[in-house]
Amino acid sequence: MTASEEAKIRKAFTDKDWQEIKTQDTWQIFKIMSEFVEGFEKMGRIGPCVSIFGSARTKPDSPYYKLAEEIAYQLTQSGYGIITGGGPGIMEAGNKGAQRAGGKSVGLNIRLPFEQTSNPYVDNDKNIIFNYFFVRKVMFMKYAQGFVVLPGGFGTLDEFFEALTLIQTKKIGRFPIVLMGKNYWGKLFEWIQTVMVEEGNISPEDLSLFKIADKAEEATEHIDAFYSKYLLKPNF
Repeated sequence: MTASEEAKIRKAFTDKDWQEIKTQDTWQIFKIMSEFVEGFEKMGRIGPCVSIFGSARTKPDSPYYKLAEEIAYQLTQSGYGIITGGGPGIMEAGNKGAQRAGGKSVGLNIRLPFEQTSNPYVDNDKNIIFNYFFVRKVMFMKYAQGFVVLPGGFGTLDEFFEALTLIQTKKIGRFPIVLMGKNYWGKLFEWIQTVMVEEGNISPEDLSLFKIADKAEEATEHIDAFYSKYLLKPNF
């Protein structure tokens, strides 16, 4: 642990009086509200979109970067806009594919002390920067008509499992979720199937809430097939 990290922990545990806590919390509410208002106003005008998730650390020469770009290109050709986290790696690939197809390229960026900078393929009028992860996640959940999840880390898993939880508990309408890369996600699926299902912590039917694929065409066809039956609209 670095000295600056230790200092942050010590600061967090510094005693504060009730008035200081109350004042700080009150102002924070207004900051949170402003992010929701900006997000709702901008996202509500964009139309049907698909969110693409994956690692910010993926390099442009990676097969997964090229796959993400191709998926975004094909989805845009089908009439969807593309939403990403607005950063580098897989996010950049998704926005690049959307711009290459002449479609809507949305970036929901987040202020972080490392890793995250806006990529150059987000439309200037569709680049929204958040301070709060939970506000940003609401935008992904509300306005995405589908999730395409490429290899990534904790943040990618967070988005994937939150979507499954909200769909499973019927807090939001069901939408298609596609995991790209059978080699990458295979062991996770095996664990879900052989541990979570067998322990009775989820139902066998819950495995149908997502699809695992390798090719861009599989993702596009799965999403198109879903919306040949159902109406495109915000999820809640």
